[in-house]
Amino acid sequence: MRTKRETLPANILASIRERKRRERGSLATPSPEGREGGVLIASYNVHKCVGVDGKFDPYRIKEVIKEIGADVIALQEADTRFGERRGLLDLDWLERETGLLPVPVKGFAKAHGWHGNVVFFREGLVRNVHQVKLPGLEPRGALIAELELKGGNAIRIIAAHLGLLHRSRHQQTRMIIDLLQSREEQPTVLMGDLNEWRLGDRSSLNTLTSIFGLPAGVPSFPSRLPVLALDRIMANRPELLDPVEAHDSPLARLASDHLPIKARIRLQPNVVADEA
Repeated sequence: MRTKRETLPANILASIRERKRRERGSLATPSPEGREGGVLIASYNVHKCVGVDGKFDPYRIKEVIKEIGADVIALQEADTRFGERRGLLDLDWLERETGLLPVPVKGFAKAHGWHGNVVFFREGLVRNVHQVKLPGLEPRGALIAELELKGGNAIRIIAAHLGLLHRSRHQQTRMIIDLLQSREEQPTVLMGDLNEWRLGDRSSLNTLTSIFGLPAGVPSFPSRLPVLALDRIMANRPELLDPVEAHDSPLARLASDHLPIKARIRLQPNVVADEA
């Protein structure tokens, strides 16, 4: 117990120092023409478009997505949870302002994604989509999208939102690994709200290490003073992924209780994956 009491304040102090460092620097997102190569990917739990001030405001979420300027972005909690699972964002606006298109899913006519998970991409083709219902007491899912991006770069994206219960997360990560082991190996990125802050023997992240390793976590929750690395971006090849960072802007701190996280991936050109 003593260790836990000492660790949390240390995390809070580190978060404050990082916030001050970012505020001294520039938070401007480079234009697509000015990017440093590679493909910019991001993950963002939009909290059903309800900000830390309790206001439902999809416009703020859309503006944060525009700030990030990602080529591929996975959102969690982008739909209402029950009933028709109606999507909460203006997809026409997103396409017009950012060039992002949603990976199509089946099953819910008015939903953006699958169990609240949606993947948006820019300039490419969708080669395959798999909607996975994850085990556990809560309704959770993962969306596996195999994309061919501009220039023929092929990537498999797994967008997931794991459960709040420890036992469920273990079952869900095991299912993700089993699914990947049954498919042909190709460049793969797992990203989303994995709801796991623990490390060590009890962490559900341990199951993922056989394929993804265990990269350092970036605090993303709560958005106003992030101390917990609930959101993750992981790749099955170490050379594929640049360091992950939080998108910490004034609007991102307000629009959701999670900060977005982002990273660049380095893909070999003109490599097209076979159909799974």
